[in-house]
Amino acid sequence: MASSDQTATRAGGRHGRPWRAAGAAVVVLLAMVGAGMIGASLRTEPPPRPPQPQAQSAPQTPAEPNTVGGEGPVEAVEVPPVALSRSAPGTISIPRIGVDAEIMTLGTNPDGTVQVPPLDQAQRAGWYSPGPSPGEIGNAVIVGHVDSAKLGPAVFFELGALQPGDTITVTRADGVKATFAVDEVRSYPKVSFPTELVYGPNDKPALRVVTCGGEFDQAARSYPDNIVVFATMTA
Repeated sequence: MASSDQTATRAGGRHGRPWRAAGAAVVVLLAMVGAGMIGASLRTEPPPRPPQPQAQSAPQTPAEPNTVGGEGPVEAVEVPPVALSRSAPGTISIPRIGVDAEIMTLGTNPDGTVQVPPLDQAQRAGWYSPGPSPGEIGNAVIVGHVDSAKLGPAVFFELGALQPGDTITVTRADGVKATFAVDEVRSYPKVSFPTELVYGPNDKPALRVVTCGGEFDQAARSYPDNIVVFATMTA
C-alpha cells in the first residue's frame, strides 16, 4: 500500500482483507497495523525486527499456604474490580517497554473498514471506539503501529516483549486510571487472526492491545503476523 497521511486508511488492499464492522459484531483481519500501511514502500532496506512473544512458561507450583497461630491456612480472597462507566481513554502507559503515549479515538470508514492512526503520528495509539472503553465490561481494543518508514520504531515496537504479570495503565477522560495485568502475549498469522478473542464478548473488564509482528516481508512490504496482548483489569 502506498504511503498516505490520511487518518482513515483502508486496512487491507494487497496486504489482506480489510477490517469490517457488521452491526455490533466486528469481523476483522488485522492487516492494518504495521509497515504494510505506513509507508513501507519507501524503504530501501528491511526495518529492525520487533521483539516477539516468549514461549509461555509452565504453571508454577503453588506455594504452601501460610498459617497463623496454628489455626490452619489463611486464604486470600480475590475481590474483582468494579467495572467502570464509559469514558474515552486519553493515554496508555506500559512501564516494561517504556510506552507513555496519547490515545486517539478511532471508528470505522463509510465502507466498514476500521480507521487507523495517521501515518505522521505513529507514536500515538488508537482506541476502537465502537467497542467498550477501557474499564467497561468487555474487551476494549487499542491498536498501534509497530514501525514507520518515516519515524522508525513506532509506539508498539516493543509490544512482543511483554510478559504475563506486566501492567498496563490507561488514563481515561474522566480522570480514572484503569490498570490491567497482562495475562498472555501471543503472535498470530494475519490469515488466522483471533477475531472472537479480540472483539468478542467478555464478562470482565479486559483489554486487547494489538500491533504487527514477525519478520518483515520485503516483497509484500508488510509484517506477516499480529501480536496480541490479552490483559484483565485489576484496579
